[in-house]
Amino acid sequence: MNVAPAAGAAPVGGAATATALGAGRPGAAGAGLAELDGRTVVLFRVGSPAPVGHRGEGEAETVERALRLAGELGLPVVGVIHSVGVDPRSLAGVAAWGRVARQAVALSGVVPLVLVVTGPCHGGLAPLLGLADHVVLTVDASAYINGPAAVAAISGISVSPAGLGGPWVHAAATGLASLVAEDEGEAMAAAAHLLSHLPDNWLADPPSVPTADPVDRPSTVAAAAVPTDPRAGYDVRAVLADVVDRGTLLEVHADHATNLVTAYARVGGRPVAVVANQPLFRAGTLDIRASSKAARHVQSADAANLGLLTVVDTPGFEPGRDLEWQGMIRHGAELVHAYAAATVPRVCVILRKAYGGAYIVMDSKEMGSDVVLAWPRAEIAVMGAPGAVAVLGRRQIAGAADPDATRARLEAEYRSQFCTPRIAAERGYVDEVIDPAATRRHVVAAFGRLATKRARLPARRHANTPL
Repeated sequence: MNVAPAAGAAPVGGAATATALGAGRPGAAGAGLAELDGRTVVLFRVGSPAPVGHRGEGEAETVERALRLAGELGLPVVGVIHSVGVDPRSLAGVAAWGRVARQAVALSGVVPLVLVVTGPCHGGLAPLLGLADHVVLTVDASAYINGPAAVAAISGISVSPAGLGGPWVHAAATGLASLVAEDEGEAMAAAAHLLSHLPDNWLADPPSVPTADPVDRPSTVAAAAVPTDPRAGYDVRAVLADVVDRGTLLEVHADHATNLVTAYARVGGRPVAVVANQPLFRAGTLDIRASSKAARHVQSADAANLGLLTVVDTPGFEPGRDLEWQGMIRHGAELVHAYAAATVPRVCVILRKAYGGAYIVMDSKEMGSDVVLAWPRAEIAVMGAPGAVAVLGRRQIAGAADPDATRARLEAEYRSQFCTPRIAAERGYVDEVIDPAATRRHVVAAFGRLATKRARLPARRHANTPL
């Protein structure tokens, strides 16, 4: 699965039937039309550093042409970057890669762009990775704007290329990497897996596949996975894997902002994007990283016309002075904006806790969710019982002969009066309270019936996203 490279370039592959673009151009880039897992894509490779004295314009122009052709044909783009280099004497080479960046922005939301990085991608060209829909890094890859020498000169801190911008840095700390692979072969398979959930372009439907998993299969594993104790943690991925079609859950950015899960999956054969609170880490609270991670996934799903499945179990936004100082309001608004702007079919399932502002932003009815379902033990309220009683019952507790017993009684009363899904359902905030074992059946049915949704957007230049 390769495209014939430009003269002197690292080979893009070996498929004899590939249609090459600019095969006679000098440089270290090759591009063309090829099949990836049976699907036609525009594939380019930047395979080695530019030779000394070479200005980098040829490589950039080859990649720019490939991106432009992808937009004209409505085909996904897969780019393989082994290394990128520009002659330090060539401003024209840098400018040419600027045109590549502009073309990548022009394709945003038009066709999927997946970049596979198998070596160094450094300097002013590294921001190209941030423009991709997904980035897959191999264990030999590294990406950064300022290298170890510059870091040491300015800060006095000595750091290796891997420690500065290796795959595990971008998987866990920065969230740049959607997936990490051992080698290029595994990385290309990962790119194909990602694309299997995405349409060729924004006018096409996401690729559905037949499933042998019964749509009415009871979600008994999911029902048993959630503890009745609202303070107990559990792995929400066990719930997700049991609700979606068996074996289809593909988690992305798994090591970044682990208090929230983002994934792709299929329900009844239809691809969907999944956002779920993860009570196993930080009690499933929303912080800056989790908010930005979820917002990016929601926006990407909306651009690709993928339905959104949101699974909620969160006590709220994580408190903290540092979080507030770092912009919790603004970054939390990223998630608000992403959900409020999404026009695709949206189904929300509240498993357990949904409190306050976090309840609102996790695709509540008021944010525009099409169908909101809740389990019988779900607690939907301004805040949890302990916090509410600490505010409302402090005098009564302080004057009680047995403060602990009084606190427990008040918390139980608060839960029964204000936290049940029945109250939310009566007010229209929840569409139906369902049997947990019937979750898969309800979710599959909802997405099937929402498939014809066509929302109208207001006429304007563009929204002012809280970046």
